[in-house]
Amino acid sequence: MDTTMARSIAHAAQQMHRPATVDDTLEVIVRSAVEALPTFDHIGVSTVERDGRIVTRASTSALVLELDDLQYSLHEGPCVASMDGDDVVPAPRIAGDERWPRYLPGALALGLRSQLGVRLHLDDHGTIGGLNLYSTTSDDISVEDVAVAAFFATHASLALGTARQVESLNQAVASRQLIGQAIGILMERYDLPEQAAEAFLWRTSSHGNTKVRAVATDLVGEVDRRARTTRPRVEQSGRGGSPS
Repeated sequence: MDTTMARSIAHAAQQMHRPATVDDTLEVIVRSAVEALPTFDHIGVSTVERDGRIVTRASTSALVLELDDLQYSLHEGPCVASMDGDDVVPAPRIAGDERWPRYLPGALALGLRSQLGVRLHLDDHGTIGGLNLYSTTSDDISVEDVAVAAFFATHASLALGTARQVESLNQAVASRQLIGQAIGILMERYDLPEQAAEAFLWRTSSHGNTKVRAVATDLVGEVDRRARTTRPRVEQSGRGGSPS
């Protein structure tokens, strides 16, 4: 790896590891990949959602979305193969590749010439997404391209994992605050001690087969709406006049 490339990777890693939201981190990963992997002119990042769907969350072009969607709908292609466990799947001169017969016709029609799929993963969480690298200008993928992409993916995985963890913690704190607010409302409305109000909230959730957070959200929202509709309206007259 030459000095210029090493600097690009170091700068990319520094950018990715700055504290940020998940969406911001994904955008930084894509922008950094453009700098670190100039062989590829179309780059995207996909994540595995909690329901198992694979969703493209950041990309440099509409072409990335088309190629990603084609692979995920067919469950075939370098991106799918990498996320299924192959880690790094290079596909130089993809027009002659026989591994993905259903994917290639559509991909070639869109101008694809070479592609590299790289799995984003953490040891304790498995696959969390994929780095999808496409070229419509070059047929070749060098050994260095593959090595840089794999190294880059390690930093991207760590940065994305950290952002997800922070986001989950923030959501958990917000949920606890919302539930606490709902319990306070029940205590005041029905003159209940805290434990009884908490039990009431959980029973409502269980009987309605609804998450506690959703029940709390509805309750707090109802109180807010009532407060707005019963708030006295103050009518103001024109300049120098008196209330009508």
